[in-house]
Amino acid sequence: MRVLVTGHLGYIGAVLVPRLMALGHEVHGLDSGLYDGCDFGPAPAPIPALRLDVRDVETRHLEGFDGVIHLAALSNDPLGDLDAELTYDINYRASVRLASCAREAGVRRFLFSSSCSLYGAAGEAPLDEAAPFAPQTPYGESKILTEQELTKLADAEFSPVYLRNATVYGSSPRLRCDVVVNNLVGYALTTGEVLLKSDGTAWRPLVHVEDVCSAFVALLSAPREAIHDRAFNIGRTEENYRIRDVARIVEKEVAGTRLRIEAGASSDTRNYRVDFQRILSEIPVFDPRWTVADGARQLHEDYRTHGMTAERFESPRFFRIRTVRARQAAGTLGVDLRPIT
Repeated sequence: MRVLVTGHLGYIGAVLVPRLMALGHEVHGLDSGLYDGCDFGPAPAPIPALRLDVRDVETRHLEGFDGVIHLAALSNDPLGDLDAELTYDINYRASVRLASCAREAGVRRFLFSSSCSLYGAAGEAPLDEAAPFAPQTPYGESKILTEQELTKLADAEFSPVYLRNATVYGSSPRLRCDVVVNNLVGYALTTGEVLLKSDGTAWRPLVHVEDVCSAFVALLSAPREAIHDRAFNIGRTEENYRIRDVARIVEKEVAGTRLRIEAGASSDTRNYRVDFQRILSEIPVFDPRWTVADGARQLHEDYRTHGMTAERFESPRFFRIRTVRARQAAGTLGVDLRPIT
């Protein structure tokens, strides 16, 4: 297939693109370059790409593609909280406009990177795709709004699919350290402490970035009748964890560290467990393999290989909100997240 990946230089995109190319797909990218230079090891290999903000996409940019994989977004809760209206503008309105342009251009399959964050505060009962939403942040709300609008675009020629990813972890050429497993391993390695900033009682579903990419690959080529206008939770049911149990896994992996809960830490309102049976039973080619213990080991090894130090770990490079604020402070990025030249 001829595929466009938005956000191809991001955390997931930098892992997904080589996977797609290895399978023989013709892959093009679209990225604003917001995180240029935020590399972990070698930079992602160049591919044919548009340097373009997703808010500026036009129908002509999407002509000739069989599928679009839409990853580009303000991609976590702290960044989403920076400016709620900006989050809705990029994650919601621009995503719907992108899908409308894709349909007009004749794109047949549109894979939207949604999130289990839309389940929000739900307690301990595992949630399937029919569960009610209870988002706790603009980020989670933006995913709901986008799904609701994309379903209105579905027709005989245009098939949107909604991948509700669990909280992602694992190594990537565009590493993020503002996600829980990556953060805990980095902090443990560079300080000797596994630091929890909440009381650790909240449940969270976790999924390795490689398994997320496997899901995109599987749903890109799945029969239309299996995926048309449908949502899929992406992960493994047994990979739901209380955050304090994740911390213990990291403590075991990084020898000589100790678990510490920050003074005054409270419970996290984002508390939910997720059922992943739909994709596992209906898309049998999807075969997730990673556990948090495996991912912690991979991260520990890669951090050491690439010389992760406390100074490097705490720098803006691997934290989205810090990168944005540093570039705004330097006068190269506007409050609207557009470059200043």
